[in-house]
Amino acid sequence: MTNKIKIAIVGLGQIGNYLYRELNSKKNYIELKTGKKIEIVAVSAKNKNKKRKFKIKKNIFFSNPLNIFKEKKIDIVFECIGLSNGVSKKVVETALKNRINVITPNKALIAKHGDYLAKLAEKNNVNLEFEASVAGGIPILRSIKEGLLTNKITKVYGILNGTTNYILSEMENTNETFEKVLKKAQSLGYAEPGNPKLDLNGFDAFAKIRILSALAYNNQISKSRCIMEGIENIHLKDIKIANQLNLRIKLLGISEIINNQLFETVHPCMVSKNSYIGNVNGVMNAVIIQGKPVGESILQGEGAGPGPTSSSLLSDLLSIMRGNLNKPFGVSFLKRKSIKPYNSDYYSNSLYLRFEVKDRSGVLSLITNRLANYKISIKRIIQTPDKKNKRATIVIITHKTTEINARNCLSIFRKNKNILKFPTLIRLYN
Repeated sequence: MTNKIKIAIVGLGQIGNYLYRELNSKKNYIELKTGKKIEIVAVSAKNKNKKRKFKIKKNIFFSNPLNIFKEKKIDIVFECIGLSNGVSKKVVETALKNRINVITPNKALIAKHGDYLAKLAEKNNVNLEFEASVAGGIPILRSIKEGLLTNKITKVYGILNGTTNYILSEMENTNETFEKVLKKAQSLGYAEPGNPKLDLNGFDAFAKIRILSALAYNNQISKSRCIMEGIENIHLKDIKIANQLNLRIKLLGISEIINNQLFETVHPCMVSKNSYIGNVNGVMNAVIIQGKPVGESILQGEGAGPGPTSSSLLSDLLSIMRGNLNKPFGVSFLKRKSIKPYNSDYYSNSLYLRFEVKDRSGVLSLITNRLANYKISIKRIIQTPDKKNKRATIVIITHKTTEINARNCLSIFRKNKNILKFPTLIRLYN
């Protein structure tokens, strides 16, 4: 690699814009740390005339990012578009085939095509770096690939989405509804202004869990169906009841080896306020790694916003500029194995069940009898009548039961006229 590194940025959204400014403002610092100079020789975005906080020279702007590879000599490409397919995949694929290093924060792309792209990078002797794809500014991927290299990791879990963590924390702190807090998150840049669905439905965190699994266990990225739930059905009422129980609701991503099988899931959990994970609030992410001989390692930091993401992107840049040629997933593609998936039907937890019912005699016994029929034992019941509207809220905390047992047990409540809506289920993290 020469002493002048030529860079292209594809995608000028929140992250791409912030990265462009960071690269220009830190040129001297980067040269100090690496002994090499950088030059942004190409940028690409949909709209050339969009108002931005900086001016872009006409001769470096490309409406079609694929034309960059035909007209410019590039050493490193930042892919910041964020799609799992389409132009994002084409840009990364084309760069790697042309022996150009790639840096991306695109967790959707890596979770879906990471195996193929890693193989391509290894074949062409270039880097595919994606530290920024998981947990914002926390160097979690490099910690697994390098710092914990000799450890046998058995579990990785934590809060992997700063947007949802901010929303849940803010709902508790302000007593405002999900809808109001979401708008606040969008105005602060923590949630996508247009469609934040991929954060809210758990997909974003699930893509990250699949990347973490591949790194932690040296396996190919899992494609099996797993439990993936978001926070769209969490109501302020659930936040308040959790508070009464000395619990908090967190969206957790969990990856674990159980009986030599791979278990991955993302779903809301009730966790103790006295636990470490229960006190990670706001836009913070936290990742907890369990391994031998290290024991338990915890990394925490901001996981939402262009600042933390750019920090990881620049970390990848400096690693490449220093001449480090890394296997994308830490070990060769040929040595990464396929692990049999654990059957999530047998995943077991205590449950928080909230029923909204008509305030009639016999409704509570109907619910408890149904639970008893499926051998789901009750730990606690909270019943709150609303006499004005002739309805009641019944909250039941259960002892441990399996996913399949809970699913079969609750199915009857979809059709019962005394149950006003299908019960809210939140797992208690054990």
